Amino acid sequence: MGKAMEVVNPGRKRVRMSKEFKLEAVKLLEAGQKPATQLALELGIRRNQLHKWQAQLRAKGEANAFRGPGAKPLSEYSEVERLRRELKRVTEERDILKKAAAYFARELP
Repeated sequence: MGKAMEVVNPGRKRVRMSKEFKLEAVKLLEAGQKPATQLALELGIRRNQLHKWQAQLRAKGEANAFRGPGAKPLSEYSEVERLRRELKRVTEERDILKKAAAYFARELP
């Protein structure tokens, strides 16, 4: 069995910042008008997060940075990926209908 995960800080919730917010934060950091610590405090984020966003922006460029862990846009899926997703959905629907039909068949006299 896997190792149980320990919740370190259960009261803390993850806050997701928009791409525009991250881009603006990095621009302010690179402008150099304020120290990173002060800027982070004013923005309500951690200082190291600012530096991570800056590194990600430099590594990936503005177009590809901060895309997030979400699903790819439908236009980026290949036909095979799209068909696999559709097959999975239809298979799940079929299985649900089979179970429902078996349940109602037992109910009949």
